[in-house]
Amino acid sequence: MSRRQFRPPPRAGAEPPDDTGCTILHVDMDAFFASASLLARPDLVGTPVIIGGAGNRGVVLSATYEARAFGVTSAMPMGRARRLCPQATILAPDHGLYSSISDAVMETFAAITPIVEPLSLDEAFLDVSGAIRRLGSPAHIAQQIRDTVYDEQGVTCSVGVAASKFVAKLASGLCKPDGLLVVPVAEVVTFVQQLPVGALWGVGEKTEEQLARLGLATVADIAHTPEATLRRALGDATGAHLHALAWGRDPRHVEPVHRERSIGADETFPVDVDDAAYIHRELLRLSEKTTRRMRAARMTGRTISIKVRFADFTTITRSKTLRDPTDVSQEVYAAARALYDGLGLQRARLRLVGVRVEQLVRADRAIVQPALDDPEFGWRDADRAVDKASARFGSGIVRPASLLRRD
Repeated sequence: MSRRQFRPPPRAGAEPPDDTGCTILHVDMDAFFASASLLARPDLVGTPVIIGGAGNRGVVLSATYEARAFGVTSAMPMGRARRLCPQATILAPDHGLYSSISDAVMETFAAITPIVEPLSLDEAFLDVSGAIRRLGSPAHIAQQIRDTVYDEQGVTCSVGVAASKFVAKLASGLCKPDGLLVVPVAEVVTFVQQLPVGALWGVGEKTEEQLARLGLATVADIAHTPEATLRRALGDATGAHLHALAWGRDPRHVEPVHRERSIGADETFPVDVDDAAYIHRELLRLSEKTTRRMRAARMTGRTISIKVRFADFTTITRSKTLRDPTDVSQEVYAAARALYDGLGLQRARLRLVGVRVEQLVRADRAIVQPALDDPEFGWRDADRAVDKASARFGSGIVRPASLLRRD
């Protein structure tokens, strides 16, 4: 099946904007999780689709733009999303697929410049100042990225091109979906000051309310308010920060960062649960899910933690550090189950449990000391066999027998 989706033809435009000095790119995948999930369901392209847990107590991971038009947003409770858009198709997340596509996209970025700062699976900053002589202007490089990502992965991205991280991120958001926007250095102040105050990095709901009480509705309003006034009203750090951004000043550099420090999964139950056997099965399922994502990301970890949320929303965590790093589902499950049993909860009613692996290291750098009595083939080999079967026949095709009872 072809992975390609419909992509509008490029729009004819006037003289291209001057991208001199605009060496910072912000690349943001368009509705990434939803777009990736639709690669296997081309019949749903152009329709409202929501990615997330099917139960009313789950949350929305992503949604297509057709669903967003009804007010559906990520992190929204699934029950509310269903009410807003009852005609939407609900698809379960496929984190292995998302990690695979994200890794490939990050490799595309790394082939252009070593200065890449990933913000999440689906967005990153790039500093292309060292690639201009080899690959052309920043706008040309941005278009190359868009074409490569679409041609190789079948999903679209939007790219902002500017002289700073702040402006580049604003630009990518304003040209979504499937767009490219260059903000010339000479036009930065005009570009920024036309926006509402909520567009500024660091302005949340409370800060926006404070600004509204001061009569500041646009970035231009902030720019033309004395910095001393902003400092008195918002505090020294926030006032100075917003005043600088209002004039397009952002001195931050693109900083290559390490991979995510932990990988995990949790589950909010449809109803509160007090059955220890049910919790054990859930911990096994979450351990399988977590380690599958770790192997897809080529990571192992030493610290296993669990999260338990009670019916009254009280939440506790417990962790245990292993001798050696692991990505083996049974080893993670054994540690998670021991942590849970050690809580002695008995008949406590639980709303959510989660499993997480921390202190991650790359799998090819992990040193594991085998025990003398280790079998020639063990759980690690079984996990990799399941990964291969899932890659060929679909996620969940092979599962522990105890999880069949849950389904």
